[in-house]
Amino acid sequence: MELNELGMRACEAKYQAAAVSEVKKNDVLKACAKALIEYNKDIISANDLDIKAAADNGISEGMQDRLRLNEKRIEAMAEGLEQIAQLSDPIGETIEEFDRPNGLHLKKVRVPLGVIGIIFESRPNVTADAFGLTFKTGNAVILKGGKEAINSNKAIVKILRQVLENEGLNPDILQLIEATDRETTVNFMKLKKYVDVLIPRGGAGLIRAVVENSNIPVIETGTGNCHVYIDKDADIEKAVPILINAKTQRISVCNAAESLVIHKDVAQDFLPILKKALDEKNVELRGDENVVRILGDSVIPATEEDYGTEYLDYILSMKTVDSVEEAIAHINKYNTHHSECIVTENNDTAEAFLNGVDAACVYVNASTRFTDGFEFGFGAEIGISTQKLHARGPMGLKELTSYKYKIYGNGQIRG
Repeated sequence: MELNELGMRACEAKYQAAAVSEVKKNDVLKACAKALIEYNKDIISANDLDIKAAADNGISEGMQDRLRLNEKRIEAMAEGLEQIAQLSDPIGETIEEFDRPNGLHLKKVRVPLGVIGIIFESRPNVTADAFGLTFKTGNAVILKGGKEAINSNKAIVKILRQVLENEGLNPDILQLIEATDRETTVNFMKLKKYVDVLIPRGGAGLIRAVVENSNIPVIETGTGNCHVYIDKDADIEKAVPILINAKTQRISVCNAAESLVIHKDVAQDFLPILKKALDEKNVELRGDENVVRILGDSVIPATEEDYGTEYLDYILSMKTVDSVEEAIAHINKYNTHHSECIVTENNDTAEAFLNGVDAACVYVNASTRFTDGFEFGFGAEIGISTQKLHARGPMGLKELTSYKYKIYGNGQIRG
């Protein structure tokens, strides 16, 4: 279907989407969750085609992991929709209201954004998450996934559109661009006449391309060059599991840690213990001179590029520092403003880190892997916004709304 036709259909559907009651939205979301479980074999069969193509094309293990669906991951997709159904509907919420001296009464209320376009790469679970969040907030959505997941995305969208139709709603509330060529993607970025906001979700290249080429307002979701800083007052028994989880629990996601920053006063004792744990996970280490001196030739000397790289692999860069201030400066220089962590038992140091690090999410004594809409109780997320305008961090329901003013008068005119 031509892009302009998709856009026109979305514009027609957005007004029905905006008018759906909270009860009806929740019923539809629960029906969608049930349908994903019921037809999970269809989704897995389609996903198998994508995985085979990825393997044939030499796509990395980390990227294949992002692409892969199984019963457990489909259950998580369905659970995300169920959780969204349980959340309060923000649409129509009064944000504030006040009276003017002339008797006008003003109410600032939440409204849908309208038509949301989402361009994403290989993670097909985004399809269900994006639908659930945009539907609950009264928006229509046009999805443009990567070619790696086209079969998976088509299968998921087919199921969700059928539920919309079965529930008496316009299935064009959810649409998928099935063409996978670059030209179509670029043309989608120019569809300002129909699309109110565009959200890219993927690697640095995709995000940069959307920001640079779109004439639609963009909410930038960032890559994750995330750090864990081990302070001189860290509890080592906490530090090792936190770092191992942040780095290795799932390497292919944007909230995985890519770099360790460690205070020099604890490096001599801590690094050998950490290396033993990382060796069990086959993590390659790239460190500065101090790290190499402590751990020996098993560590590759780190380059400037290493400190700025989101590996999405079993690789960890390592940097020693003299103070929390130096740690903050290093992190702010190389991070992508996503998620950062300090491990310390010193409350003053923790607060200095929380206040000084420029990131959407900053942790004390907890893994960066918690930066996630589901973990934050949002049901799911549309992405992790690393910018500062409109939305920042995991983007749940309220981040997919705008507002308008309702003004009540009794005959006032302006003099």
